[in-house]
Amino acid sequence: MATATTDPHNLFLREDAETQGDVLAGFKKDHMQLLFLRFEDQQPARTWLKQLRPLIATTKQVATFNKEFSRARSYSGGDDPKNLNALWYGISLTFEGLTFLAGHSPLPGVDGNSTDGPLKAFFEGPAKRAPALGDAGQNAPQNWLFGNFGDGRVHAVLTLAADQPHALRATLGDVRQDLARAKIVTVYEQEGATLEGPRRGREHFGFKDGVSEPAIKHLDEPDPENPVYEKGHPGTILVKPGEFVVGLERERPHPLPYPEWAQHGSFQVVRRLAQDVPGWWAGVAAQLKVLKEAKAAPPEATTEWLAARLVGRWRSGTPVAKCPHADMSYNAESSNDNLISFRDDPKGTTTPLWSHLRKTNPRDGFPVRDKEGEFHPDTKFNHRRIMRRGIPYGLPFDPSASALNGPDAPRGLVFVCYQADLFRQFEFIQRDWMNDETFPKPNPDTHHEQVDPGPFPTGSDPVAGEETVVRWERPQGGEPVALSFAQFVRTEGAVYAFAPSVSVIDQLAEGRMNTNMVVSGLTIFTVNSFDNTERDTVDSGTVRLFLRPDGNLVVIDNSNERILWAANTANPAGAKTQARFADGELFVCTVKEGNQIDQKLWTSGTAGKPEAKLVVQMDGNVVIYHRGEAIWHTDTALR
Repeated sequence: MATATTDPHNLFLREDAETQGDVLAGFKKDHMQLLFLRFEDQQPARTWLKQLRPLIATTKQVATFNKEFSRARSYSGGDDPKNLNALWYGISLTFEGLTFLAGHSPLPGVDGNSTDGPLKAFFEGPAKRAPALGDAGQNAPQNWLFGNFGDGRVHAVLTLAADQPHALRATLGDVRQDLARAKIVTVYEQEGATLEGPRRGREHFGFKDGVSEPAIKHLDEPDPENPVYEKGHPGTILVKPGEFVVGLERERPHPLPYPEWAQHGSFQVVRRLAQDVPGWWAGVAAQLKVLKEAKAAPPEATTEWLAARLVGRWRSGTPVAKCPHADMSYNAESSNDNLISFRDDPKGTTTPLWSHLRKTNPRDGFPVRDKEGEFHPDTKFNHRRIMRRGIPYGLPFDPSASALNGPDAPRGLVFVCYQADLFRQFEFIQRDWMNDETFPKPNPDTHHEQVDPGPFPTGSDPVAGEETVVRWERPQGGEPVALSFAQFVRTEGAVYAFAPSVSVIDQLAEGRMNTNMVVSGLTIFTVNSFDNTERDTVDSGTVRLFLRPDGNLVVIDNSNERILWAANTANPAGAKTQARFADGELFVCTVKEGNQIDQKLWTSGTAGKPEAKLVVQMDGNVVIYHRGEAIWHTDTALR
């Protein structure tokens, strides 16, 4: 019989009462308020969190409501049911916020000298990492309205989401009183609301938003004909839930030891992104003129035609890849279409390589092919996906209306996303895809090698990225055309936070936090890394499990650097040595070319238990647990 983790039709996550509701199920409300909070007094803050805990929405609650809402909407012919409403609460905590509540560091083994990764990104926060993410100049942290730094430091992000604005307003009044009693300072409040009328479901540039979001295995129902995709949503890929929730099944083995308190939680990114709407459309119109003067666009091409290519979709959401000549706004099926392939567009002559759609998810059009010369499948980048929960803020641009609709009025997107790995998901997309002007390089369909881009590379994302020059490829061939775009989206605030499980919220309200480090699945410890996904240390703050340069796997007391336990696998012959945790077994081996195991030098003897977890504990012991039972340990608890 298939287990819950292998049977795609087992929708066990719909009963998840541990993970907060916005992460997997999604609040999906028309009105949202984010309160960025700073704690002043530890005990009142803990009491406030304890009182808040029963209000926090879970995946089970939100998924059940969303299912009923969708069913009622289908019965009403597409209109929102007026008598089915909810108001949801969510809470996330920054590194500083967790430290304040617990009374000690939540990541005692992570510091400025540790290997870059999700825990270090969380530890440092977005302000310190801003230059690498393109947040410089007018986007720099000193210009932000809120963030994890200085006097504007944030300890928590409280999210309220509602169907009805009056319900949200009334609740906010009570929430503010509770915060005042708990001596909690509101650093900043950020409202968000779905745009009204024909703009509903769109962001301020005018394009349908959220079309490309992934579905989640064991929460969303798979298509019986093709279980890679969600039922009723062709092209919407089902991604394993561990890409969004720590401790669940992941797309590929990552050696990511996480603290115990992170299990069933998710790292959250919140960014206030201001949009220059008139500037963006003026920029598109100016570059269309450049294209026509270069005879690189058809005479009948309009500003809408070029804007669709910048986004990768028309305003309605219809993909340019399938409808390059005109929008199909009348076709709801087309506007929700995610079954998009770029295999036949390797140089980006239909959907440009630098379009927002391809920059944030290359799908099967990634220019590097496999050994057989085939393009990578559209599931190749499942481990890079993020779960976006954004909402617009501000009034739409309309120069004929009030001053709040004018060109200088505040408007933009409250960008919210969840992931298990800040470093390899959100930051990678922002740093290595959107803002990297060399990604992806043009690749002709006649051979496998990427070509020299010539005088200028692909360019950055012209919708949400930095100021850039992009490479326009002529469909008929010939010299590409350079198009210049200013930066039209500005970062005005950013926070990295963590949405803990319901159980951990209870623990934090009591001042408790378990910083045991947990390893599950396939994990590789190595001295000579094959790539940057591998590491050589798991550190609980008390002790660290460490593969030494000589190939010996040891447990070291952090207080005095004394070796408490050793596998005695030092390999003076100079062979490449690895320690691995796989199938419930911890072992040290030598490896051959291609990362293949050559010889096992030592083993814990616990193989055959894929659900087992390796835990480097706060007390100094290193233990392998299987279904709650200790099946191996180093006997190094510090007494």
